[in-house]
Amino acid sequence: MDTVGTAVGAPPQPGLRERKKQRTRDALVRAALELIATHGYDGTTVDDIAAAVDVSQRTFFRYFASKEEVALFVARLAEQRITEAVRARPREEAPLETLRRAVLDSWDAIDEAVGELVPVELHMRVHRVIESTPALLAAHLRRAAELEEELAGVIAEREGLDVDTDPRPRILVAAFGGVIRVAERRWSAGDDLSSEALRELMRTSLDHVGPALAANWRTTASLNRHNET
Repeated sequence: MDTVGTAVGAPPQPGLRERKKQRTRDALVRAALELIATHGYDGTTVDDIAAAVDVSQRTFFRYFASKEEVALFVARLAEQRITEAVRARPREEAPLETLRRAVLDSWDAIDEAVGELVPVELHMRVHRVIESTPALLAAHLRRAAELEEELAGVIAEREGLDVDTDPRPRILVAAFGGVIRVAERRWSAGDDLSSEALRELMRTSLDHVGPALAANWRTTASLNRHNET
């Protein structure tokens, strides 16, 4: 017999203990990002984060293995959504368009998911800290390499290819990842740190992939100068 308030076929709701654990985890993430955005990564300690939530250092380590892990938690959430979006794209779509649309079409949903955990503006501030902090950037790039390998596997499966014998999925995803990095660096160096600004840079950068790879970059004037020498 169904319990009161539970719809038939609905997924089971987390119990009180699980909800308390999730609230504590979420509070630690919010506190960590606020502190890191304000004081920098090196200026924030695990003790600072735990104290902000009024828990012990031991409690912190029940949820996160390190300060690095909590600092990158929201970024990992966004990456997971992109992988899910790639899997959900139409099978007849070309691989590069699949990656492009997975990023751009899921942007609002990612912002919504992030916003349920921390303010999107705070997430973007910490994203800039990641770009300017060598230890965090190194961890971010390590994870980016892992994500590229995961996406290459997804693309290969969609196309009916063996990722270990056909290099095209890895080449495509590596190029795609490089474009994302260019957009992130341009965004981090700019004055507009909004999610909308990063999205627009992602869009314009991805739109340049095909022309950048296939076109002749030399202008008529440059060709004329070359011919005159």
